Amino acid sequence: MLAQIIFILALITAIIAFTISIKKIIRNINLGKDIDRTDHQPERWKNMLKVALGQSKMTARPVAGIMHILVYVGFIIINIEVLEIIIDGIFGTHRVFSFLGSFYNFLIASFEILALLVLLGVFVFLARRLVLQLKRFKGIEMTAWPKSDAIYILVIEVLLMSAFLTMNAADYKLQQAGVHHYTLAGSFPVSQFILPLLPTDINSLILIERFCWWFHILGILAFLNYLPFSKHFHIILAFPNTWYAKLAPKGEFNNMETVSHEVKAMLNPSYTPPAIDANNKFGAKDVQDLNWVQLMNAYTCTECGRCTSSCPANITGKLLSPRKIMMDTRDRMEEIGRNIDKHGKDYNDGKSLLDDYISREEIWACTTCNACVEACPVNIDPLSIILDLRRFAVMEESNVTGSLNAMFSNIENNGAPWKYSPADRFNWANKED
Repeated sequence: MLAQIIFILALITAIIAFTISIKKIIRNINLGKDIDRTDHQPERWKNMLKVALGQSKMTARPVAGIMHILVYVGFIIINIEVLEIIIDGIFGTHRVFSFLGSFYNFLIASFEILALLVLLGVFVFLARRLVLQLKRFKGIEMTAWPKSDAIYILVIEVLLMSAFLTMNAADYKLQQAGVHHYTLAGSFPVSQFILPLLPTDINSLILIERFCWWFHILGILAFLNYLPFSKHFHIILAFPNTWYAKLAPKGEFNNMETVSHEVKAMLNPSYTPPAIDANNKFGAKDVQDLNWVQLMNAYTCTECGRCTSSCPANITGKLLSPRKIMMDTRDRMEEIGRNIDKHGKDYNDGKSLLDDYISREEIWACTTCNACVEACPVNIDPLSIILDLRRFAVMEESNVTGSLNAMFSNIENNGAPWKYSPADRFNWANKED
C-alpha cells in the first residue's frame, strides 16, 4: 500500500508540474499577435500527417532521417506500456494487461525490438555528436546548454531503454522460477539475452526488477517535466506547428494590411481606408510584434541545424544563422515570461528582440532564398521573422545602409532599383545599334 501511495503522489506531482510549465509556454506564445491559420483544413491535416507523423522531410538526409524515425517510433510506441505501468502502480497489480494473451505477448515482444532499435539510433546520434562532431551541430548559438541538452536527452533514452529491458529480463527470470505475483506473461526476444547476467537469488532478482520498474516510470515522469525546458519539446509541438504552417508558396510575401489600404486609396480616390490603430507598428521589433505562429515556431525548433547548414549566407561566412534566429526568439520570449512572473505583465525591461538578441548585420545578411524554410523538418519559418525585423528597421526607423536607401529612392523615383530615369532605360539597346 505504501508503494501505491508513493506512486500516486509522484504521478500527481509530475502532472501538476508539467501542467504549470505548459501554461507558461502557452502564455508566452500568446504574447504574439493573433493570426487566422484555420483555412484549408483538409490540406492542413494532410500536411501534419505527412510531415510531423510521417517524418517525410527527415529522410532528405537518409542516415539521420532513418535513425530519427527509429528513435521516434520506438520511443512513442514503447511508452504505450506506460499505461500498464501506471495502472499497476495505482492498484498494485502486475502486468495487468496480460489477460490479452498472445496479443500481449506480441506487444511486449514488439516493445523489446523497438527498444533495441531505439538504442541503436541513440548510439549513432551520440557518435555523430561526440566522435564525428559534425559541423551542423556547431555555431555561435550552440553554447554549453544547447550542446548539453542534446546529450542529456540521448543519455536519458539509453537509461530508460536499458531499465526497460533489464526489468523485463528480471521479470522473465522470476516468472520461470514460479515466484508468486510474477505470473507467466509476455514474450522477451531481446531481454532473454540479459538473463545470464542476472543473479539467481530470488530476493536479488525482485530487487532488480523493482528498481528498474521504479527507475523506468520515475524517469519517464522526470523526462516529461524536462521536455518544456528542452529542444525535445518539438515531439509535442511538431504536430500543431505543421498544422498551422504557412500553406502559401514559400516565395510569396504577405502584404501589410495598412500598406494595402494606402495603395488602394492611391489607386482609387473613392476608397476610404479603415481607421488605423494608433499603436499599429510596421514590422517587428520585439516578440510581441510577431504573430503567435511565429512564436510557436521558436518553441518547436529542434536546433538540428539543417536550416543553418542550408543557408547560403552562413555557408559563405556571413553572421546569419536561421537556427540562431529561432533560438533568440525563444530566449527573448522566455525572458519576457520570467519578467511577467516577477514584475507583472506591464513590466518593460528596455530590451528588444532586434539589437539585444538579433543584430542588424544578421537580418540584412539574409538572401530571402527560403532554403532554411525548405530544409526544416517541421516547417519552421525563420525567414518570416527576419522579414518582419527588416520591415521595422525600414518603415519605422529608416535605419538601413546607404546602398539600401539609395535603392529605395530609385524605386520610388525611377520605378527600378537603378539610378537611371525610365526614359533612359533602353539606351543600352540604342548603343548596340
